[in-house]
Amino acid sequence: MKQVLQSLKSGTTEVADVPCPAPGPGQVLIRTSRSLISAGTERMLVEFGKAGWLDKARQHPDKVRQVIEKVRTDGLKPTIDAVRNKLDQPLPLGYSNTGRVLACGPGVTAFKVGDRIASNGRHAEAVVAPVNLCARVPEGVSDEDAAFTVVGAIALQGIRLIGPTLGECVVVTGLGLIGLVAVQLLRAHGCRVLGLDFDPARLELARQFGAETVDLAAGADPVQAGIAFSRGRGVDAVLLTAATKSSEPVQQAARMSRKRGRIVLVGVTGLELSRADFYEKELTFQVSCSYGPGRYDADYEERGHDYPAGFVRWTEQRNFEAVLDMMADGRLNVKPLVSHRFAVAEAPAAYELIGGKTPSLGVVLDYGGPDAVSDADIMHPVTRVAPAPALAAPVCAGFIGSGNYASAVLIPAFAAAGARLKSIASAGGVSGRHQARKHGFEEATTDVVAMLADPAINTIVIATRHDSHADLTCRALAAGKHVFVEKPLALTLDDLSRIAAAHAEAERTTGRRIVLSVGFNRRFAPHVKKAQELLRGAPGAKSFIMTVNAGAIPAEHWTQDKRIGGGRILGEAVHFVDLLRHLSGQPIVSSKITPMAGPLGDTATITLGFADGGIGTIHYFANGDKSFPKERLEVFHAGRILQIDNFRKMAGFAWPGFSSLNMMSQDKGQRACAAAFCTAIAKGAPPPISLDELIEVGTVAIALAAEEELALGQAE
Repeated sequence: MKQVLQSLKSGTTEVADVPCPAPGPGQVLIRTSRSLISAGTERMLVEFGKAGWLDKARQHPDKVRQVIEKVRTDGLKPTIDAVRNKLDQPLPLGYSNTGRVLACGPGVTAFKVGDRIASNGRHAEAVVAPVNLCARVPEGVSDEDAAFTVVGAIALQGIRLIGPTLGECVVVTGLGLIGLVAVQLLRAHGCRVLGLDFDPARLELARQFGAETVDLAAGADPVQAGIAFSRGRGVDAVLLTAATKSSEPVQQAARMSRKRGRIVLVGVTGLELSRADFYEKELTFQVSCSYGPGRYDADYEERGHDYPAGFVRWTEQRNFEAVLDMMADGRLNVKPLVSHRFAVAEAPAAYELIGGKTPSLGVVLDYGGPDAVSDADIMHPVTRVAPAPALAAPVCAGFIGSGNYASAVLIPAFAAAGARLKSIASAGGVSGRHQARKHGFEEATTDVVAMLADPAINTIVIATRHDSHADLTCRALAAGKHVFVEKPLALTLDDLSRIAAAHAEAERTTGRRIVLSVGFNRRFAPHVKKAQELLRGAPGAKSFIMTVNAGAIPAEHWTQDKRIGGGRILGEAVHFVDLLRHLSGQPIVSSKITPMAGPLGDTATITLGFADGGIGTIHYFANGDKSFPKERLEVFHAGRILQIDNFRKMAGFAWPGFSSLNMMSQDKGQRACAAAFCTAIAKGAPPPISLDELIEVGTVAIALAAEEELALGQAE
């Protein structure tokens, strides 16, 4: 299917052929008929992409600080690679879409196949949207009009924050799409409206919708105009829908407002505020968040948990419905807002238009016409990218997941190990298609079932969210595939047992060795290999201190969600449990965790005991500063000490024949880990990490996470 993508690196727009996404639980698949380009928001994205490196940096000084910190801790090359990988990823454009339902995911009851739906879907022939971000289009509202639903909801949410009452004077600064919709909605509230803009055509539209106007291009004073419009009292409210770096709009809004007036920012402006203006009048200033309550709340948007109407009357979905109702009864007229129409195949020309000097307003993309394809063709889940290689390879891989870690680390590691990259699966299709083109996969897909059934694929690499690891591993093993899964292997003891049983059954039914491994790459780092070599020559119990300056992750990040990510102890600290187990060479016989009080449970000290009497301590801290190296390992043994700093430097103290091992760049062993896995498959050799150790480390990590949760619960 066709989808409109933009390069963050160059700002170029393309219409790409990508696999059709499949609706998951609580989602619907929509065949698009029309979508609306939001000129303000999307122009900014295009301009950012076209900007040079220096201009990009100026626009995001916070990102520059992160880059500088990463250079200090990880080295220059890994930092450059990470930045390039981030900017190299294509950005799906659009968020105001209309079409009809092609398929419903599990648990969807609010919609059925054939329903006309407005959603915040992208510019694509087919989009997947969660039910709470969809609304049924009433009879009498055209598909083109309904494409304005989401933009209308943005305006409506700003108005709801203002809380206008009948007869109030409201100023709308910026008469783009959102501003002109806002004018009509405010008039429907019974307000007197004054519109400010530089564009004569937009001012004329505002007058047609019942507003008085001020032409800023003519040098009119907006403050004096606002005061005169309010009969000298000062306006009751100002809705800022402009897009500018200047702080003038918000400063003018404060000066034209009455005492205790309200100012709501919907667009983007500078925020250099005058305290005196706000203090003396006790003004209220608020920034509106997109379509309304529920935005950026994963429980609402992704998991479909609606807010009770008695407590949250206007969610983003109910705002969609209200806008559509206003269109249906004629109080909101968006037809005059359409300035241009393009077929979706002509989308690059549409973006050239909105980024150029030719006046435009509402630019609609049309997905019909003579080039429209059948539903069956659109719903095809596979996109061919490259031909099959002439020579066979012992490892023919299918990747499930194409996120940052897979794209930056895992895929290059498997390619370097000589694996044939046959297929890559992603939920939405865009990232998978990009990685397929970038790394030479033969196809991109959204159909995991077909990938697992493909007889040419003998190896599955799983790089998805943690809660899916166990199920995908079991399904891949049942299909007779070798499996490499990112940590953690599983989130529960039952899932660990299922995996062990599935592995045994796979080897029994296939009659051959099935290699199962987890991405515990630090075992394979050059510094760890050297440490293991040195320790092997001096047997006996060892003491370990592992310090991890993990850094804070927001509470809303999926890794913090115990149901999805398992929390950071199980999701990441398991790496260091495995590392100490590996260097000790002895089973873990005891474990304990002492968490620091707090809601997240991502700062804790872990102690491990080994069968030979050795001990290990892992300080996993999220309350440090990023300028300090992330990982430091110290090994105390037989009157000697080894110290590894962030997998760049290693020092030996009182160690005969060894003093240091320093590297220009950080190497955490990812490539060596993938190579060891591929070698085991090619040679029919034992896996690089035994299944017993994988189960042992997984069991310890699950127990530590459960102990931590219990300790924090009791502390509350």
